[in-house]
Amino acid sequence: MSRSVLQPSQQKLAEKLTILNDRGVGMLTRLYNIKKACGDPKAKPSYLIDKNLESAVKFIVRKFPAVETRNNNQQLAQLQKEKSEILKNLALYYFTFVDVMEFKDHVCELLNTIDVCQVFFDITVNFDLTKNYLDLIITYTTLMILLSRIEERKAIIGLYNYAHEMTHGASDREYPRLGQMIVDYENPLKKMMEEFVPHSKSLSDALISLQMVYPRRNLSADQWRNAQLLSLISAPSTMLNPAQSDTMPCEYLSLDAMEKWIIFGFILCHGILNTDATALNLWKLALQSSSCLSLFRDEVFHIHKAAEDLFVNIRGYNKRINDIRECKEAAVSHAGSMHRERRKFLRSALKELATVLSDQPGLLGPKALFVFMALSFARDEIIWLLRHADNMPKKSADDFIDKHIAELIFYMEELRAHVRKYGPVMQRYYVQYLSGFDAVVLNELVQNLSVCPEDESIIMSSFVNTMTSLSVKQVEDGEVFDFRGMRLDWFRLQAYTSVSKASLSLGDHRELGKMMNTIIFHTKMVDSLVEMLVETSDLSIFCFYSRAFEKMFQQCLELPSQSRYSIAFPLLCTHFMSCTHELCPEERHHIGDRSLSLCNMFLDEMAKQARNLITDICTEQCTLSDQLLPKHCAKTISQAVNKKSKKQTGKKGEPEREKPGVESMRKNRLVVTKSIVGMTMYNQATQEIAKPSELLTSVRAYMTVLQSIENYVQIDITRVFNNVLLQQTQHLDSHGEPTITSLYTNWYLETLLRQVSNGHIAYFPAMKAFVNLPTENELTFNAEEYSDISEMRSLSELLGPYGMKFLSESLMWHISSQVAELKKLVVENVDVLTQMRTSFDKPDQMAALFKRLSSVDSVLKRMTIIGVILSFRSLAQEALRDVLSYHIPFLVSSIEDFKDHIPRETDMKVAMNVYELSSAAGLPCEIDPALVVALSSQKSENISPEEEYKIACLLMVFVAVSLPTLASNVMSQYSPAIEGHCNNIHCLAKAINQIAAALFTIHKGSIEDRLKEFLALLNDCNVLQVEA
Repeated sequence: MSRSVLQPSQQKLAEKLTILNDRGVGMLTRLYNIKKACGDPKAKPSYLIDKNLESAVKFIVRKFPAVETRNNNQQLAQLQKEKSEILKNLALYYFTFVDVMEFKDHVCELLNTIDVCQVFFDITVNFDLTKNYLDLIITYTTLMILLSRIEERKAIIGLYNYAHEMTHGASDREYPRLGQMIVDYENPLKKMMEEFVPHSKSLSDALISLQMVYPRRNLSADQWRNAQLLSLISAPSTMLNPAQSDTMPCEYLSLDAMEKWIIFGFILCHGILNTDATALNLWKLALQSSSCLSLFRDEVFHIHKAAEDLFVNIRGYNKRINDIRECKEAAVSHAGSMHRERRKFLRSALKELATVLSDQPGLLGPKALFVFMALSFARDEIIWLLRHADNMPKKSADDFIDKHIAELIFYMEELRAHVRKYGPVMQRYYVQYLSGFDAVVLNELVQNLSVCPEDESIIMSSFVNTMTSLSVKQVEDGEVFDFRGMRLDWFRLQAYTSVSKASLSLGDHRELGKMMNTIIFHTKMVDSLVEMLVETSDLSIFCFYSRAFEKMFQQCLELPSQSRYSIAFPLLCTHFMSCTHELCPEERHHIGDRSLSLCNMFLDEMAKQARNLITDICTEQCTLSDQLLPKHCAKTISQAVNKKSKKQTGKKGEPEREKPGVESMRKNRLVVTKSIVGMTMYNQATQEIAKPSELLTSVRAYMTVLQSIENYVQIDITRVFNNVLLQQTQHLDSHGEPTITSLYTNWYLETLLRQVSNGHIAYFPAMKAFVNLPTENELTFNAEEYSDISEMRSLSELLGPYGMKFLSESLMWHISSQVAELKKLVVENVDVLTQMRTSFDKPDQMAALFKRLSSVDSVLKRMTIIGVILSFRSLAQEALRDVLSYHIPFLVSSIEDFKDHIPRETDMKVAMNVYELSSAAGLPCEIDPALVVALSSQKSENISPEEEYKIACLLMVFVAVSLPTLASNVMSQYSPAIEGHCNNIHCLAKAINQIAAALFTIHKGSIEDRLKEFLALLNDCNVLQVEA
């Protein structure tokens, strides 16, 4: 009869442990959110801070858990008014506390059942049963501690119950028990120490089974190093052998979890510390390793103070108190350095592991255990550092600041990526392992069992059959594996065989337990790789340490050797969602937003840092390229010549020039922000700007550096160049800022060509450049250095066809302005010019009429300006043609051939389209299409086409009759050396030809007839030498 009452299969120990552990985490999540909400003035329930309810809340808390509504109407009057709202808004909080109470009831019931069944616990044999048992106790303990930390718990529960009584005439049915629980667990650990007296035997047995596991995990870095832990290459001959252990799941068990088991467990069953040396050694070792434990997320528990406060009132515990104090001193003095050295070792070990596996991913099969051990070890050290950084004395702060933490996280992420990428490789390996080895060995073990009850036999036979049926083809076909049922069956089997008086006792068949634990690990390698990654390397706790997380990131960026690992931080943000629970779905959105915002912030900062570093490199390369320019060699040559002649021309105090090779010396990284526009060095106040050739050299240096980036990251630098440089060929960039096209166009028009008009610069056809003239006020720039062939070609390279077209259009706009003014002068003299046009064969009448003309000098000056602008444009067009002929010779030659073979009878509109194409390629045209477009826009609505044509004809007459006056100007003397005149009148021929061609194309007149008329007028005026 007693056998049926305690039938293991009926107790459902495995199922209850699984469900309660999961529910416990959910309850912790809800309590944590309540605590945070109550601690935030913005999120706290309004009834707790409402001034009108302040006296009622104080009364309720003072009387808690008693309910007194009859004689306190005055204090509770306001509560009466808001009772319905209180019931509605505090229900979620109240029933969360009720759920905690029910959870406590279920846990206590299960612990009693386990005690009655006298369950055998050994982490190395029945791993799942022992781990879930210890996890449940710690979850329960943590839940009660967290509950006691919610300061407003009495106010919330009391307010809800008073509102319930006022509404329904009676207290909530759960309130009496709930109120008593809150009072009983004011000091939760003290209460639980009493509560766990009957559970001490089971709990101490489970904890003592850690004696072979915890000390082995809690070794120093030197011991790890001497054992060559996690190294795949320390023994090359065994590299392909599968990593084996009798305690497979214990190898990657969380050190943090084990310390919580030991510290909380031995607090609850503290009596064993006085009678068992093994228990005492485990307890002291755990106390020496940490100063605080993570309760839940960022809630911590200061172990030494809490333990001492609990033991101080227990008689005969002076030795234990001394132990605690000694361990505290050891933890403060040595724990920081011990964990620092562990992290240092793990950085090199994980780097080696990740490097070998990236080269030989097939090793992920036999050495999968090493990967998950490495991840678990690194995860534990990172979490230890995170929780201790804000909870240690400042005098030992150096041990809790790790500027190399990013490197360790990076290698963890690299190993995680290998597991995800090569999951099928691991599946193939372990499918064959399970079917070809594990199934055979397990079958032999089952066959050799002396006693095997029917239920146990059926379960183990199903294990063998499941493994035997596996094949590699299932992996190749992409079949989804699911061994969760098999693992739950093994959990059930552990429960069945671990109770006292079980027919098949797992304690007597340890080899079976160890073999099954190994098999369970192998099944997880097939169907639960993602879950294994979460179990061994989840760092979602960073979500609740945002300030520390951001500080670590900033430290990473500040240290050049670590900044390369900064990508680890945005990758960590992907862990955050794994900390959510289905019992608290409302926080998923909040945590998701926090993950996304942190990730975006990290990526933005990384982009800025990368930009600054690349710009710094580019700036350095620009400086080096600038030093190679011809202008810098003059001083070196001068010094060499003076040295030979023994002349001392150097000034005292003059800085010594850097010698070649200095640029190769290591420098500190500087924060420099520059752009292509910035490299023009344009100063609007002084009208200074970089030479196009110097800017082109700097841009090419930038491009060389940026192209090298493609060797390291997958960025299409060519597309970047196209986007950026194409924007620079426009008047404004995508942000509405000036571009190099607008800056250079403005400078050439407003600075260089304006000085030509002022008589300070002349166009020298022989040199194909503009040259400074000797004047009293010397210019701040040398015109030749900005307008010779090489500079104009550099300008064309920078601005491209689009930019040069914009330059041409701007030049033509200035020409059209001058033509508009000339037309006004023609209108003023229209009568005289009309008579002169028909009297060119009457010299006396022409002379008399000429005296009546006004603004003759202005006409010539404006025509000269037009000629200068057109001469500059011809230089720009020629440079553009040279550049395009170099880059796209076949296309340019095709355009040139097309232009040269236009039939004479071709319609002018068609011809102009061809000329426009040719002009865009820099080819000279008989009729300038840009000039035609610019002058066409001047047509006035008030003047008829016939009148416009007449003004154009008279303009040519005006110019023709004005030319002889130039002979009396001293500056008009011809200079053979420059093939021109210092007052730029040699540019008039180009102006006359281009303006005539454009005007009479617009008005559909005969260009040839008008130019013949022009020559006839010149001939009559005795102008025998004309450049036309």
